[in-house]
Amino acid sequence: MCQVIFVADIRKPLPKATPETQEFWDGVKQGKFILQRCNDPKCAKVYFPPRPFCPVCASRSVSSFAGSGRGKLASYVINHRPAPGFDAPYGICIVDLDEGPRLMTSIVGVPQTPEALVLDMAVELAPTVASDEISLPTFRPVGA
Repeated sequence: MCQVIFVADIRKPLPKATPETQEFWDGVKQGKFILQRCNDPKCAKVYFPPRPFCPVCASRSVSSFAGSGRGKLASYVINHRPAPGFDAPYGICIVDLDEGPRLMTSIVGVPQTPEALVLDMAVELAPTVASDEISLPTFRPVGA
C-alpha cells in the first residue's frame, strides 16, 4: 500500500474531475493508479490519460484496471522560477509506468536536486492530498 502525503495548504491550481477522469481521481484518493486498456485483441494498448476510446485504434471497447503504481524516473527539469502557487525549486518529472504509459508528475519526499532525482530511479505512487475532492498522483523513490 502506498503512503499518502497530506498537504494543508495547496495554493496551486488543481485539476477538476470530468466524467471521463472521475474513476482515475477516485483511484488516486484510494492510493491506486487507474489505467485503461483497449479490449481489441489486435491492439490491447494500455494508455494514460483516461479517455473513452483507445488512442491507437480508436476502439470504444476499453476497460479500466488498477496499475502497479510503480515506474522509473525517465526525465526531469528543476524549476527555479515558480509559477504562482508553486514554491521553488521543484522538479517537473516524467515517469515511465511499469505498464507502459508515461506521465508528468512530481517526485516527493526527496530534495529537488540532481543528486536526489536520479534517472531510471524506481518510483512508486505516493498521492498528495490537495483537497477533499482531489489527491495528486505524485511519486516517491521506492523504499523512501
